[in-house]
Amino acid sequence: MNRIFTISALTWKAAFRYRVFWVLAALLVAAVVALPLVIKGDGTAQGLTQILLTYTLSAVTALLGFSTLWIACGSLARDIDECQIQMVTVKPIARWQIWLGKWLGLLGLNAALLALSGAAIFIILGWRAQHLPFDQQQVLRRDIFVARSSLKEAPPDFSGETEKALAAMLKDNSIQTNQLTDARKAIFDRIKASNEVVPPGYAKRWTIQTGVLKNFVQGKPLQLRIRFRTSRYNDGQTYATLWQIGNPDSPASKRIAQVLPPESFQEFDIPNLIDNDGNLIIEVANPPDNGVDLLFDTNDGLEVLYPESTFGVNFARGLTIIFFWLALLATIGLASGSLLSFPVAAFFSLALMVIGFSSGTLSSAVESRTPITSFIEHSGVQEQSILDQAVVALFSKVLVVIKLVQGFSPIDSLSAGRSITWLQLGSAFTQIVVLMGGIFVVLGITFFTRRELAAVQQTS
Repeated sequence: MNRIFTISALTWKAAFRYRVFWVLAALLVAAVVALPLVIKGDGTAQGLTQILLTYTLSAVTALLGFSTLWIACGSLARDIDECQIQMVTVKPIARWQIWLGKWLGLLGLNAALLALSGAAIFIILGWRAQHLPFDQQQVLRRDIFVARSSLKEAPPDFSGETEKALAAMLKDNSIQTNQLTDARKAIFDRIKASNEVVPPGYAKRWTIQTGVLKNFVQGKPLQLRIRFRTSRYNDGQTYATLWQIGNPDSPASKRIAQVLPPESFQEFDIPNLIDNDGNLIIEVANPPDNGVDLLFDTNDGLEVLYPESTFGVNFARGLTIIFFWLALLATIGLASGSLLSFPVAAFFSLALMVIGFSSGTLSSAVESRTPITSFIEHSGVQEQSILDQAVVALFSKVLVVIKLVQGFSPIDSLSAGRSITWLQLGSAFTQIVVLMGGIFVVLGITFFTRRELAAVQQTS
């Protein structure tokens, strides 16, 4: 370990000697301090959050991400190209120790810069919040300066009803055997839609089970986060809704009237009426005067928010996940620099980042089976070429790897006051650092160990 830490210390010394640390620190401070001064807020809690959390933290992450890739690629590639690494490898130290030492040095550099930037953002955010109007300060403390987790109703299982209806259609010879897949999907969607729709004059009930969180959630302030749709898409209207919280048979139950717009998430406070069994019953009524169906999606139509932790703890968890991403970028850069020259390693690493950012487009193409190269016209029907099929298959495998680490978005969670739980933090560490990072660590050490350094010296 002493040898590894020695290489880490040398990496730090190189960063200070070439003024990399100080240049990055200056850029980060400029992003944290100057960006909020250039972009003026609208005096609301949401505007302040958008500037000081979303924009600023995104700028810090982007700066550190690109600089990490650049430094990691050059840390080994330039030492090899300039024949400086031979001065280290002739000493009694294994190549894997050199590789890990440089990686730990980059992690330490990122940790220091990220901590400096995070502390500055946290201090400025608290200071700017004091200058908001009192009502907006209340909104900030209630909706953003908090770590809110959520409770949802267990998703209903429609498979039993689907198979029963499908069996009846087969018995009546309403469908053919070769139509089973499409018929099953159509029946499932119909049953699911009937469960989500609340016609005028009707009501819908959710029963949310707190389970092991019963004692933790009991007595805490609760908020209801809902979103519904109507057949009148984007009509600019609002609709009256009547909410009943708690068991309707209990005298403690409360009714809340809300006039809400469709197509967007809305939040409002509700009383904490979790019963002795740990269940919270919520019912919504669609008044006949609305004259339109209200549709609450099974996945995100309704959830109950409760405070899980403090904003400071949540902010630290968010920075930790960003640090995990930087650790992964460091492994990618070092692995590239272990095999390729500096320009090629930098280009390859940045190309991987572009592919990661383009995963949404790739996912749409793969899911729709859209040909990525060209169509072949045959009898008036568009068919995919063999090359298209191969490319789609390749990208489907790439997406599996990308989605393994892409589901962690700490900036969005912090801006919305949503909790980054310890479970999410552990999952992020396992998937980003251990699994994905471990792959590049093994590849990088293997490339560096097997690379013939003398050949580089002879050709230079």
